[in-house]
Amino acid sequence: MQTLIPLAQEVGKLLKARNEKIAVAESAAGGLINAALLAVPGASGWCLGGVVLYTLQSRLALKGIEKDMFEGMTGSTEVYALFMARAVRERFQAQWCLCETGTAGPTGSRYGFAAGHACFAVAGPLEQTLTIETGESDRLANMYAFARAGLELALDALE
Repeated sequence: MQTLIPLAQEVGKLLKARNEKIAVAESAAGGLINAALLAVPGASGWCLGGVVLYTLQSRLALKGIEKDMFEGMTGSTEVYALFMARAVRERFQAQWCLCETGTAGPTGSRYGFAAGHACFAVAGPLEQTLTIETGESDRLANMYAFARAGLELALDALE
């Protein structure tokens, strides 16, 4: 966690300076992105919180999200990440949302992605997406790599 906090501090500093707020939607990172952001003193001024959307059931629990909205979309893709980032941003009434969706491992996903595959999206005044492949099957290492990549993408979008 200590390696994530400096990135979270930078994200928080930029959000605070802009008087903007962020929400986070995570999957394979399991809440590490939210935990890093909330570890920063004063986070309540710029972080609205987030959700771990690990299953279809959790996604469908979001207000106004219906199963047919995912038709033609595959999880762990940039298209899916951007869809969820937009949806969570709207529901949290945030200026920004960071979404992560991936396969931590040790095995691949049902969609054919290898362990270590993750996609990210930032939705806000600008939108960015990113895909990474760690090439690793270590679940915990991938979770931290995903959290780091997500925070770096958010920082890039804010800069």
